[in-house]
Amino acid sequence: MNSDQLDGISAIRTYVDRLVTGDGRCNGMKVLLLDGATTQILSCVSTQSEILSREVYLVSRLDDPRCNPNLKEHSNNNNNSINNENGGDSSNDNGGIHSLALQEEAHVGHMKAVVFLRPTDNNIGLLVRELSRPRFSEYHIYFSGILPPNLFQLLCENDPQDRVKQVQEFYADFLPINPDLVSLNCRNTLQMTSALYKRNILGLQSMLLANKRQPGTIRYQKSSRLAKQLAQDISANIKSDDIFHFRRGTGGGGGTNNNNNNNLLLLVVDRMDDPVTPLLSQWTYQAMVHELLGLNNNRVILRGVPNVSKDLEEVVLSSAPGHDAFFQSHRNSNFGELGEAIQKLLQDYQARSQQHQVSNLKSIEDMQSFMEKYPELRSESHTVSKHVAIMGELARLVEVCSLMDVSAFEQDLACTDDQGGHLKELMSKLDSSSIKIPDKLRLGMLYALRYETAMQNAIPAVKEAMRRGGVPPNNIALIDAVLKYAGAKVRGPGLYGTNQSSLSKMTKSFMTSVQGVSNVYSQHSPLLMDTIESAVKGKLRGEDYPMVSKLGSGIGVDNLPLPQEILIFMVGGMTYEEATKVSEFNEANAGRVRVILGGSTVHNSTSFLEELKLI
Repeated sequence: MNSDQLDGISAIRTYVDRLVTGDGRCNGMKVLLLDGATTQILSCVSTQSEILSREVYLVSRLDDPRCNPNLKEHSNNNNNSINNENGGDSSNDNGGIHSLALQEEAHVGHMKAVVFLRPTDNNIGLLVRELSRPRFSEYHIYFSGILPPNLFQLLCENDPQDRVKQVQEFYADFLPINPDLVSLNCRNTLQMTSALYKRNILGLQSMLLANKRQPGTIRYQKSSRLAKQLAQDISANIKSDDIFHFRRGTGGGGGTNNNNNNNLLLLVVDRMDDPVTPLLSQWTYQAMVHELLGLNNNRVILRGVPNVSKDLEEVVLSSAPGHDAFFQSHRNSNFGELGEAIQKLLQDYQARSQQHQVSNLKSIEDMQSFMEKYPELRSESHTVSKHVAIMGELARLVEVCSLMDVSAFEQDLACTDDQGGHLKELMSKLDSSSIKIPDKLRLGMLYALRYETAMQNAIPAVKEAMRRGGVPPNNIALIDAVLKYAGAKVRGPGLYGTNQSSLSKMTKSFMTSVQGVSNVYSQHSPLLMDTIESAVKGKLRGEDYPMVSKLGSGIGVDNLPLPQEILIFMVGGMTYEEATKVSEFNEANAGRVRVILGGSTVHNSTSFLEELKLI
């Protein structure tokens, strides 16, 4: 891999490597102090054992009274407000104790502290309180984003014992999920509050700074007021702050021509242009786990799953190098391929373990070899058990929820026009007792989105059939909510091919027929991929995706150089289906162009519907 390539995981790992040594100025045993958000960020790229093996005696939370004695007198409510400001999803914060956040231990006053926090008012307040009663001999402080001058001044004025030895900005203010997928883990961003908007601006800035990129071009989705505002604000920030001026273009990350004429395109889009993708069932490993089990901060909760042992109640699925080679190789494998791969994984493990059975130990050398291999075998055993358990639960849910039948119809609704046939099949499924209520809701919404503008769209009849089928009234109301949020009058063109030429549509239909849709459950391609294909060919229409210019915004996109790198930021959140397609695109175009997908959060259908309820 090119060391200069756009890669979210590598960018954060570089910061972590510098962090645990105090950037070379904090040698010896030390304590690592984090907040809720930075705990999540570090845990995406490093395990607890990795951190502790690098002269880190203790990993603790500065913002949790259970870890910080200086906060004992503060209430839980105050602690919750700190978590919220830090931009973390408090629902996934394990009550403040994360796998990287150990309980405080006494007798550490002689040690140095490396502090890694988001640059927020509350965190500066915590630092001021910490420095007024310092627990450690030195403080090496790192912020995950740009520290406002007033907060820096406040920090400088409140170090009475001169314990702070350095203050730096490490631009690690996002969760690196895959090398080409990064998230802010911000929920409720379909319609943003000012605080969430600020968090998204800061997160996007961090994505650029962590990868050491200044965009050559910034474009945005015209149909979205939010995308336009975000693009203009990030452009203004880049122009006004010299910190972004280290480089322009790619610096050689995407293509073979390593010069400053290369071009990074920052493209800001909005979830509302494609409300279909978050509503579909998923059939690739990472996406399927998130849809059916939930994948939050790389963690899957299997508690309550039939026949799962206690040590598998919470497991990690990480794409970071060295964490889980099987998941790294198969996160984009479809359900059928995955079953075969797990079967082979199990067979290979059984063969290896049989070689090291106690009955086969005939000599001292055999025993020594067994002891050397034992930790590796134990780790491999956990990996195999984890994937077998996850696959078993996915298979059970597919059968219990009749997902193959449901998904085939979802794909048909998303990809083809057949109003009469679709209405007939939809009514049948809404009346069926074998179709689960959440799936009936999604099918009704997919029908409404496709046929909203039809002369006789039958949406009122669909709502009534949903009611008879057991869908609660507040859920039926989500049909109107999704049309308000992303209906034909609001979203841009292209969702159902309305922006494609007749020849393009015929070609796509022909290729689908010829290939026989090798997997009927993967016919759908997100709108995002049409946008990417147009961008790399220089055919992204200025009327739909204007460029932010020096004088504001306009459509002067003619004669722009073809991008070799594209950073896409999706306000409102992206999906693992889109991430899978981006990953496949990058693999197919290696050495020519590279795309990294970022956004407010990673949705599954449940989180998307929950946010629609707030509209």
